Amino acid sequence: MSEHKPSTYVTAAIDEYGTRLNVHFYTPDLWIILLGIDRERPVLSVISGEAQVSICTTGGGPVTEQDVTLARQLADAAASYLAECERLHSAQTGEVAA
Repeated sequence: MSEHKPSTYVTAAIDEYGTRLNVHFYTPDLWIILLGIDRERPVLSVISGEAQVSICTTGGGPVTEQDVTLARQLADAAASYLAECERLHSAQTGEVAA
């Protein structure tokens, strides 16, 4: 069995659709922080030693309905990610998920 080493993988692509950056965090060594609490707009950041991804409101302006929808989608995806990690960890270790 190969050892899984933590890493951060960043690529850039330029094609007929525009420029896009892809950031893959394959590490538990992340900081997830929320900045801008009690200000005009929140900023959610996922940070490793090699890269950072930040999500902010549309155009860095006031919160829109689309921003609220995106925040709900992020929360739902994070909850699903947690449930899947717990399920897989339980199956791999033989432990019962909480």
